[in-house]
Amino acid sequence: MIAQFLDPNLSFSERADDLVRRLTPDEKIRQMMHHAPAVERLGIPAYNWWNECLHGVARAGTATVFPQVIGLAASWNLALIHEIGSAISDAARAKYHEAQRQGHHGQYYGLTFWTPNINIFRDPRWGRGQETCGEDPYLTARTGVVLIRALQGDDPRYLKTAACAKHYAVHSGPEADRHHFDAVVSTRDLWETYLPAFEAAVREASVEAVMGAYNRTNGEACCASPTLLGDILRQRWGFNGHVVSDCGAIDDIYRQHKLALTPEAAAALAVRMGCDLNCGGTYSALTAAVAQGLIDEATIDQAVKRLFITRMKLGMFDPPEQVPFAAIPFSVNDSAEHRALARRAACESMVLLKNDGILPLDRHSLRRIAVIGPNADDPAVLLGNYHGYPSASVTPLEGIRRAVASSVVITYARGCHIWKDDTGGYHEALEQAIAADVILFFGGLNQGLEGEEGQEEGLPPGDKSQGDRTQIELPAVQEALLQALHATGKPVILVLLNGSAVAINWSEAHLPAILEAWYPGEEGGSAIADVLFGDYNPAGRLPITFYRATSDLPPFTDYAMKNRTYRYFTGPVLYPFGYGLSYTTFVYSDLRVAWVGDTLSISVQVANNGQRAGDEVVQIYVREVEPAATAPRLSLQGFQRLHLAAGASATVDFSLARTQLMQVDESGTRHLKPGIFEICAGGGQPGKTAAGVQMTLQVSD
Repeated sequence: MIAQFLDPNLSFSERADDLVRRLTPDEKIRQMMHHAPAVERLGIPAYNWWNECLHGVARAGTATVFPQVIGLAASWNLALIHEIGSAISDAARAKYHEAQRQGHHGQYYGLTFWTPNINIFRDPRWGRGQETCGEDPYLTARTGVVLIRALQGDDPRYLKTAACAKHYAVHSGPEADRHHFDAVVSTRDLWETYLPAFEAAVREASVEAVMGAYNRTNGEACCASPTLLGDILRQRWGFNGHVVSDCGAIDDIYRQHKLALTPEAAAALAVRMGCDLNCGGTYSALTAAVAQGLIDEATIDQAVKRLFITRMKLGMFDPPEQVPFAAIPFSVNDSAEHRALARRAACESMVLLKNDGILPLDRHSLRRIAVIGPNADDPAVLLGNYHGYPSASVTPLEGIRRAVASSVVITYARGCHIWKDDTGGYHEALEQAIAADVILFFGGLNQGLEGEEGQEEGLPPGDKSQGDRTQIELPAVQEALLQALHATGKPVILVLLNGSAVAINWSEAHLPAILEAWYPGEEGGSAIADVLFGDYNPAGRLPITFYRATSDLPPFTDYAMKNRTYRYFTGPVLYPFGYGLSYTTFVYSDLRVAWVGDTLSISVQVANNGQRAGDEVVQIYVREVEPAATAPRLSLQGFQRLHLAAGASATVDFSLARTQLMQVDESGTRHLKPGIFEICAGGGQPGKTAAGVQMTLQVSD
């Protein structure tokens, strides 16, 4: 007779109950760590829970590398992000089943992916901000929900892959302090800024897993927080998936946070509070914790059951022919279709920051182009962090070469290091610049300047990322070279490759054009050339604020939102959140706003008045005419990216729930405050863009 846990006719809960009953206490505990061993007597294979797919299947051999997440967020295109998520999960399934055929059960070959990172990018110095969807809770929530749904698939019974919302919660640096830091926040900031994306991931996307952060939040370790894991996640939001610790975070509970005296006490506390899976080995102390009376076996059983339910949802205990995703062929991985999608995504992520009319370049009139800069021909800088290994990469230099006729002379000089004070390459760069018709400078940042604590990925052997930046200004060695190139009298176009805001005040004042390319993935060079030569009309919009100086920022360790992000910052900025230029112009008119039940119906007319077809990102902002001192000055509450031919127009419709006008008070209660609100529609923030319309709305409770 078949064991109940193998019977596909039973519910996953019934099957998991049966399986857990068959395990010994020691076997249960071993299943609660990320490198879960086989239980051979029951035919259960080993499984490693640790896998990554931030912007493509990572660290598991050849795979398509899409733009880094901050770039995907800059596309403001949810349909594109869903398509990318589906492509990633296709490749993930293909890799998993191929690994199974080869008997490989190691790390980075499972179906439980610790993606997406939906933390709020509150400070541009944070090295891991590149992994996020930016600084706004609404944009982050919408992007995260779409990505989770694409990763998990739409089958009513089985998961395609299991997504994981991380790092829960109130986590965004400093990297060097994350293992012992206490992020102290007000109730209002917690609920209006740090939690909305996680709530949407649970309530709307039914995310299968949530990863607890390293730090404490308001004194409680995130991986053992009765408030975050119990009161909010399980009870208030009804989460029924599993919780996993960040790697080594259970150790931190007793070693760094000093909230427990021993590994046994730390492990027991985390499991009792709701952390089911330990990335690390501290849960091996649970055997002694049970003996010491710190935790009972029933609590362990509950955690183990949740873990096996996830594996069952992934079809790991069912015949492959019953699992719809098991038939995805290995050939989808690194396919031509995925490469084309990576190029399109990179194009859509590009943000044109400045253009005095020099762009797009006329490839037919140019005789000599000087390609200069430390990021011009470095394949590693295309990839960001948590990346896969592309079978081929197109650097900016290669992209430019492919985009012009063979008669055009392309010269290249690195010119300088990305940040080290080494001017030895200046002379060669200036020689080439003097002889050129136009200079394309590729600078910005790399993983050495921004990344995760201890990160070696994307760097030469032996190097490690410094983690967070201490300054947001463009490295001085690059700015000095830019100024020298500008002094030649030849036009200089700056292309930035980076994962966070860079203060480029001199460049904004003196250079004719600036393009933000982010870490654009394996086809980044092709996409950059597409934009520079006008084969693609840029329409990306900033998901973060570009500030003017480091001195404009509050202390990095201050988690209060006051004077942070576009929602609270009151000073002048270099480029605002939501900003981006086009090679065409858009005009807004006929804004209409009306209540339909509890839904705010909004429509606006958008026209392309230019000579080129192009995309526009229509953005809806809400602001209270007389806000409370602690309220956001402005909030994004809707957006759509649409394509319009030259001379064409369209009516764009939005529906805002009544809850989108509500605010959270200091007790954590969400309510609608009566008053006058402005509804603003345009291609960016009101007052920050030439195109836009707005109207007032009287709101009663």
